[in-house]
Amino acid sequence: MLQRAGVRGAYMEAASMAGVAVCIGFWLRAKGYDQDERGNAERRALFVGLWPATLWLMGQSIGEIERFERTGRFARAGRTGPLKPFGRAVRARAVRAGRKGWTG
Repeated sequence: MLQRAGVRGAYMEAASMAGVAVCIGFWLRAKGYDQDERGNAERRALFVGLWPATLWLMGQSIGEIERFERTGRFARAGRTGPLKPFGRAVRARAVRAGRKGWTG
């Protein structure tokens, strides 16, 4: 829905960074209040501090969709090469048992 509205992943990631800056700004500003008002100002800073993670993940999701539309495949994080569903021990037992499709 956001992507159809023209929001790009980089925009959401930038908004996430801005949210961190706003949170720090609110927190620093709360230091200038007297003791009675400080609690409310700190709660406001914590509330704003919850936004960046959500915005960042939304940006990552939109970016993944953008990459898929550009390349036709999703990016795989981490490993390179074919995925191996089983470890060596399971593969060795399958080879000894003579199961088809397994090689030593």
